[in-house]
Amino acid sequence: MLALHAVTRRYGERVALDAVSFEVRAGEIVGLLGANGAGKSTLLRTAAGLQPPDAGRVEVAGHDVWAAPLAARAALGYAAEEPRFHEELSAAEHLAFVAAVRGLEPDAARTRAHALAARLDLRERLDEPVRGYSHGMRKKTSFLAAVLHAPAVLLCDEALEGFDAPSALAAKEELRALAARGSAVLFSSHVTETVERLCDRVIVLRQGRVARQLTREEWGAPQAALSPLERLFHDLARTEGA
Repeated sequence: MLALHAVTRRYGERVALDAVSFEVRAGEIVGLLGANGAGKSTLLRTAAGLQPPDAGRVEVAGHDVWAAPLAARAALGYAAEEPRFHEELSAAEHLAFVAAVRGLEPDAARTRAHALAARLDLRERLDEPVRGYSHGMRKKTSFLAAVLHAPAVLLCDEALEGFDAPSALAAKEELRALAARGSAVLFSSHVTETVERLCDRVIVLRQGRVARQLTREEWGAPQAALSPLERLFHDLARTEGA
């Protein structure tokens, strides 16, 4: 579903990505790990079609991101590390705009947006202008916009950074649900514990190159599951909702 073929990206003399190649298959959540400056955000922006590679190509759901950008982006969701908004719009207006651009049925999109917002503890603030949002609320709005259309390929760049614990749990449940329905998810994070609990495989970047690709068995992790604390939050949320 997502394939990078020898992707190279330079900033002047600095090589940010050096012939990076890997795939994320349908139904997989793949973690992207690396130190600051390893190339994670550059890789995700390039895969999202926001900046062209200097060499190589990216395919999303079989479409070349630069040769067939409309088809590729229709299948893509992207939760950015530093999301940007039209500050005068409310989150509800922003999500309605995203739904319209993606050609979603308005009532169905609104229903899904409100259901997701409720799970992320954002529903009561949807009608407020984004300019008054905290960092965490902005990140939640970006995540909602990225998953609204249940994309075939989802790119997450530190997407859960700034989330409170119950909302992070709800977001991870949504990521697992998308993967169960066949989406390919590439999930970048500095929090190795989150990657270990959530992801099926891990790709480690070092100085713009793929240093390792590991399965859960290879890094010695148990099956992907909730941590004990996450399970506690999960059970409490279910009890309160009953």
